Amino acid sequence: MIVAGFGFRAAATADCLRDALKAAGGGEHVSVLAAPEDKCDHPAIIALAHDLGVPLVHIPPRDLRSAPVETRSAVAFLFRGTGSVAEAAALSAAGPGARLLGPRAISEDRMATCALAEGDEA
Repeated sequence: MIVAGFGFRAAATADCLRDALKAAGGGEHVSVLAAPEDKCDHPAIIALAHDLGVPLVHIPPRDLRSAPVETRSAVAFLFRGTGSVAEAAALSAAGPGARLLGPRAISEDRMATCALAEGDEA
């Protein structure tokens, strides 16, 4: 199973998220989307999950903080306690033993990030 984890700003659109997903190398092979639980009611992530026909997993703050991410963003760490929200969301949703398929990618407009993880859970 492939999980696409997202971090994004409040002004992000579904197109921003799609751009970040494409930049991360995702697309038709994604089984699940994941985002911080406080962002899962955002229209952009709901629309993308609907368009792709995949479930959206809500990631609690403690799971974001404990995921072993590759990227070290000072801003993400300041606000979320992790170096990459997208990487942490993807790894958390993919379950124990999950691995990142690469570092997080950033949308062209810099409004969203996406990382892909492979794992057995969702």
